[in-house]
Amino acid sequence: MAVMNKRRFFHRRKICRFCADSNLKINYKDPGTLKYFITERGKIIPRRISGTCARHQRHIAQEIKRARSIALLPYVGTYES
Repeated sequence: MAVMNKRRFFHRRKICRFCADSNLKINYKDPGTLKYFITERGKIIPRRISGTCARHQRHIAQEIKRARSIALLPYVGTYES
């Protein structure tokens, strides 16, 4: 009989940075904070990866879309082929 080597992975629970620090604000006029929530292709990062709660993820998505509409953030990232 072969002994199976089973690794157990401990996944650290991600906490919402906006819930943890109430001084942080989500604002479409600040693309510096919003750029952490979009990929280099311009897609919005899902909450399972970013670690934000559902309430703040909805707010982030809304503010990113507002910033895109007035050209503070790109709709599409740069394509290099």
